Amino acid sequence: MHLVLTGATGLIGAGVLQHMLATEAVTRISIISRRPVPMANGHDKARVLLRTDFMNYDAELLEELSDAQGVVWALGTSQASVDKEEYRKITYHYPIRAARAFATIHPESPFNFVFISGAGATQTPNMLTSLYGRVKGLAEQALLDLHGKSLNFSVYNLRPGAVDWRSQPAIHSTMPTQPLYKRAVMPVLDSIYSSLLIKTQALGKVSTELALSNGAPLEGEDIEMEGRLVLNAAIKRMAGS
Repeated sequence: MHLVLTGATGLIGAGVLQHMLATEAVTRISIISRRPVPMANGHDKARVLLRTDFMNYDAELLEELSDAQGVVWALGTSQASVDKEEYRKITYHYPIRAARAFATIHPESPFNFVFISGAGATQTPNMLTSLYGRVKGLAEQALLDLHGKSLNFSVYNLRPGAVDWRSQPAIHSTMPTQPLYKRAVMPVLDSIYSSLLIKTQALGKVSTELALSNGAPLEGEDIEMEGRLVLNAAIKRMAGS
């Protein structure tokens, strides 16, 4: 099957790509990226589609993706790295524009949009809710609204906790260097708050499997929004970790 991936040079995206490359059921990977993706080098089933505009999807690109089963949308940035408007553009407008375009690729058959959101996202923000939580929550809701309007367009919003890359050395040379505070806090989370952690391998496995799935709603106490919101505990459970 043919899958699409964004954010392949990021921490989560690198883990997803490594899993897709190792999955026999994935026969083709279209990586939409601003820059080259070293991990894809030498892999016949991976093709990097370089783009600088994530707000528009022309007919040529959509034709390239016309037989794709789904996408894992791992593109994102820290709210501390850009101003508020740029953060909203990257976190909300980019995935929504893509989803609207991808929903038209083959409306007669299923297409799965797997959105990597994050713990803290909410549809009911209050005065203490961060920009991150508000904008991620808006994106989740907009994707769910689109899912409700399109018969064969299925959405899964994943809310991972603190992402742990340490046990996946295959991605260390290609993922971004992690800041010192993240490297320092990981052992603490390991020993005291391990339930908040999620390994990159688990995210890669579950997001790939959902992109390959039949688009049906999920079940479980750790699944919300009528089977479309996958909490950190559910990701770990589904990954068997």
